[in-house]
Amino acid sequence: MEVSLAALGGLFAAAFGAATILPFQSEVVFVGLQLSGAAAIWLLVLVASIGNILGAVVNYVLGLWAERLRDTRWFPASDKQMDRAQDWWQRYGVWTLLLSWAPLGDAFTVLAGIARVRLWVFLALVSIAKTGRYAVLAWATAAASA
Repeated sequence: MEVSLAALGGLFAAAFGAATILPFQSEVVFVGLQLSGAAAIWLLVLVASIGNILGAVVNYVLGLWAERLRDTRWFPASDKQMDRAQDWWQRYGVWTLLLSWAPLGDAFTVLAGIARVRLWVFLALVSIAKTGRYAVLAWATAAASA
């Protein structure tokens, strides 16, 4: 099997974009590459996971900066929305990062930045969630195509 660096780069970019607040989807790219045999499954999971984790770090950094930008006229959330989000975070906490793979997971990664979650805790929980999602996707794709 010859590994296509362009295909892996595309997967990385799709996974990175999918983890940010941008409207990307990486699953279709992942499944397409898996079915085409573009690379070993473990390599696809690794590249997609790294891209997705780094995209989540972008959200985390946005969260770190959110408080500084909160009083600007163009800030996308009202004080009431920000207070409600912070109250929600206080109630459910850091473990919600295990849901960072889900459709609303991007919001959890931003909230983690706002809440100043320790970076190593953030990376550990997000890595488990993101890598787990791609591993399950790879398994489901392999099972469906068998």
